Amino acid sequence: MLPNKEGQRVPTVTFRTRKDNEWVDVTTNDLFAGKTVVVFSLPGAFTPTCSSTHLPGYNELAKVFKANGVDEIVCISVNDTFVMNEWAKDQEADNVTLIPDGNGEFTEGMGMLVDKTDLGFGKRSWRYSMVVKDCVVDKMFIEPEEPGDPFKVSDADTMLHYINSAAAKPKVVSLFTKVGCPFCARAKAMLTEKGLDYEEIVLGQDITTRSLRAVTGATTVPQVFIDGKLIGGSEALESYLAAS
Repeated sequence: MLPNKEGQRVPTVTFRTRKDNEWVDVTTNDLFAGKTVVVFSLPGAFTPTCSSTHLPGYNELAKVFKANGVDEIVCISVNDTFVMNEWAKDQEADNVTLIPDGNGEFTEGMGMLVDKTDLGFGKRSWRYSMVVKDCVVDKMFIEPEEPGDPFKVSDADTMLHYINSAAAKPKVVSLFTKVGCPFCARAKAMLTEKGLDYEEIVLGQDITTRSLRAVTGATTVPQVFIDGKLIGGSEALESYLAAS
């Protein structure tokens, strides 16, 4: 059975990271001393669930976590620093600190190092999350020991509910734009002024006009979706924001 380390100190480990093409040693004290840190650990960078849900979930809710007393969000995986750095760029995960546990020392110290040689992965981390307060584990959510890669309790929503069950989640905003469009620039400025983060989908780069019409029923930009609802162009967005 995988151990629950609540009430215990995290392992003392030095992580080898790369920043600005230089080696930078990061210790567990650097990460956890005097801070409240949310940690989630996963089997591997660029793997399906990790890339589609686990990391994006924490990245999207980072501001809410920090508004509720969390100083930092850390993702730890048994991967080298080059892989983790590229994954961070690919995911645009600017709100999460990705830490490479290349030798598996931290993961082994947590009792979460498991054998995934059947997948060609070697030793990797079991999926879990935890809250660490001044180097001591306050709470752990460990995925059930089932075949495959269960993902039921270590997600960002479960963690946020533990920290503050009444915390309001941010609106999910998607914005269809095109380069050089002044109305798109206006829409982005309005969203920024309201403190709303958004995903920008650029016509001609990320989507075609035909696809835009299929999704929104329009061929002009900007087109704004908020929480899955089509708001429309910049004037419609202005009205929506004024009323909300």
